[in-house]
Amino acid sequence: MTSSARRASKPGRAQQRVPRAAQAQTAVPAAESAERPVLRRLTRAELPTDTGELAHWLIGKTLVHERGSAGRRVRLSGRIVETEAYVPGDASGHAFRGETARNGSLFRELGRAYVYFVYGCWHCLNVAAEREGVGAGVLLRAIEPLEGITAMTRLRGGAALHELARGPGRLTAALGIDLRHDGLDLCTHPTLWLADAVRPPGEVACSVRIGISKEVDRPLRFYERGSRFVSGSARMRG
Repeated sequence: MTSSARRASKPGRAQQRVPRAAQAQTAVPAAESAERPVLRRLTRAELPTDTGELAHWLIGKTLVHERGSAGRRVRLSGRIVETEAYVPGDASGHAFRGETARNGSLFRELGRAYVYFVYGCWHCLNVAAEREGVGAGVLLRAIEPLEGITAMTRLRGGAALHELARGPGRLTAALGIDLRHDGLDLCTHPTLWLADAVRPPGEVACSVRIGISKEVDRPLRFYERGSRFVSGSARMRG
């Protein structure tokens, strides 16, 4: 090789490798750099009426919350990866003792949001099931974040991606959902709604529910097996 060829083979300044530290500072999170998914709103006619069937069917579907004023709206969304069914007559469910001012949304038509406040710090989001007048619902326990990761991270105080919405309280915190959203129609509301899956779910597993003291042996928890976004211990995700 001639001396001129050797000089040509050496990378110039623009071609030189960027140090790892600089790469880390400028890298864009994969979740944020992905193209915005096309989301199709779910209709009420698509939702299974039976509470257990609805809880299973919702795995892989998308939960969407559009925050902010018109023109500056940010869309937060995630794949639903974990649910729990609270069927009619379930002693562990909020509707067990009948309709009250607090749980009224559970007795409304299929697809309504039921939001409640628990432990003095967390909100939980449920989807009303069955027919109107029957108290039952599906608790949304975890999502895999898709859009609005930066906003979710801020709302969750800098939590890691897989910890943003892993658990029902974290889910509502990451999406900015609270008691103001109780009773909204998740099939028709303009800013809080359910959408079809952006990709098919993995294997859907079933187990007993988490953190209850009544009817503890009923297998009414559904989750995407192996997902790191599912709540609980590794054993509860397998």
